[in-house]
Amino acid sequence: MKELRHLNKYFKKYWFKLLIGILITIVARIFQLVMPSFVKKSIEVVENYTRNDITEPLAKDLLLEYILIIIGAALLSGFFTFLMRQTIINVSRYIEFDLKNEIFDHYQLLNLSFYKRNRTGDLMNRISEDVGQVRLYAGPAIMYGMQTLTLFVCLIPLMFIKAPTIAFYSLLPLPILSVLIYQISKIIHKRSTKVQEYLSTLSTFAQESFSGVSVIKAYGLESQLNTEVELLANEGKTKSMDLAKVNAWFFPLMILLIGISNIFVIYIGGKQYINGEIASVGTIAEFILYVNMLTWPVAIVGWLTSIVQRAEASQKRINEFLQEEPEIKNTCIEPTPIKGSIEFKDVSFTYEDTNITALKHISFRIEEGETVAILGKTGSGKSTILDLIARLYDVSSGEVEIDDTPIKELNLDSLRSSIGAVPQDAFLFSDTIKNNIKFGKEDASDQEIISVAKQAVVHENIMGFSKKYHTILGERGITLSGGQKQRVSIARALIKDPEIFLFDDCLSAVDTETEEEILNNLKKAVHKKTTLIVSHRVSSAKNADKILVLEDGKILQQGTHNDLISQNGYYKELYFNQLSTKEN
Repeated sequence: MKELRHLNKYFKKYWFKLLIGILITIVARIFQLVMPSFVKKSIEVVENYTRNDITEPLAKDLLLEYILIIIGAALLSGFFTFLMRQTIINVSRYIEFDLKNEIFDHYQLLNLSFYKRNRTGDLMNRISEDVGQVRLYAGPAIMYGMQTLTLFVCLIPLMFIKAPTIAFYSLLPLPILSVLIYQISKIIHKRSTKVQEYLSTLSTFAQESFSGVSVIKAYGLESQLNTEVELLANEGKTKSMDLAKVNAWFFPLMILLIGISNIFVIYIGGKQYINGEIASVGTIAEFILYVNMLTWPVAIVGWLTSIVQRAEASQKRINEFLQEEPEIKNTCIEPTPIKGSIEFKDVSFTYEDTNITALKHISFRIEEGETVAILGKTGSGKSTILDLIARLYDVSSGEVEIDDTPIKELNLDSLRSSIGAVPQDAFLFSDTIKNNIKFGKEDASDQEIISVAKQAVVHENIMGFSKKYHTILGERGITLSGGQKQRVSIARALIKDPEIFLFDDCLSAVDTETEEEILNNLKKAVHKKTTLIVSHRVSSAKNADKILVLEDGKILQQGTHNDLISQNGYYKELYFNQLSTKEN
């Protein structure tokens, strides 16, 4: 149960509603207890009439009175049961909502290495399937637990007061039922855990297959994927069938033991009635109703144990992620204004997951409002520099400073809200083009959206779609071409109007003419803004105030375009190669 202690804060939050729900539960069960005794009285009226102990009119009046009381008690019990469910089950939904938000908020705090270690399908399963199992503990388990406790406390003493012998024999099979259900529940717990783990695997496979459907089709891997799905489906079928076979014992056992209890009531009660130890056949009918009222709560004891076990297993999986400490921590509570100067002081960085040292003793300074281009071969560390500026990672050694302040001492929200980033892999959401651009500025007007789209040279493409800016994009923006996705991402960064722009090879899928037009527009748009442009093309760098050339995590060359052209090295060779290719 220690894993479920995490939910105590939510129980405290909704304690009043839970208390009301518990009180309503008790009232509902008390009204339910009224009915068997009046069924007994009704049968006694019939018995008395057949023995001529009462007159026909009196018998009819008493029967009508008792029937109305039974109906009234049933209606009130049903009404309070409805209120009970509305109260306690609603609380479980509130807790489910809060827990999902807590998990999602925590996911957002975790750094990129966490997402490299964990599969998307598993993350999704924990926030959906596992939270669903926990909700059963926070709602139905409490509700049925209180029902069971109330009936046990009220009904069992009442049964022994009225007819101890019948009570003893009628209750005899119920502990056996509870023990059997408990044993079944233990097996259910183990097998349902396997099913949960399988669902995580299936979610991951499905998510990756749907996201990469274009690659699958391009390589003609449909039949291979179908085979893998069939294997997964068979594995899931086997595990689900194993669980279903155990679940199948639940209700038959319950019905069997209910029947045995009723047989005991009829046999023992019948003998006592014949021997004159009980005064009325109505007592037998009353106890049959009592047994049927108790059977489900007794069975529930085992079922509740199963719910608690499954909830604990799910909460344990959830806690594994909630206990994951974010490596990037916001050490400054107060907002910190960002102007835009950046300095790297002897910075080195090694990726923990791959142990690759991406940067080795890098030092440079960018003044506020400067445009700096970073060039180099693949794997030279260009993108890593941008990630460190956005503090997606912390340096392994050295210091990154923004406005002459160590980056760790800045408010993380202030820092990132001051950055407009266009990643190498342009990611767009499954929403309209308009909303994807507005992601950079939620209150942006239509005029602002159109303006930045024109600056990113994507406005004409958008207007070519039938729904224009209201076109819904597919998964990861699959509706658009690679170049269009990059340009929409640029528009999203421009509309934010931040102090620092980070463009990570964001024109790689654009033709040279469009690139030239975008660069000219960017030169005006980022005027007096600190801008870093990562690229493989010299054309993206030649108008920069400063150029850094990286190789193997080190600065190979730095200076202006003209300075580097006058020096022999990677930049000069790249420039003339690309110039020659362009002329050809």
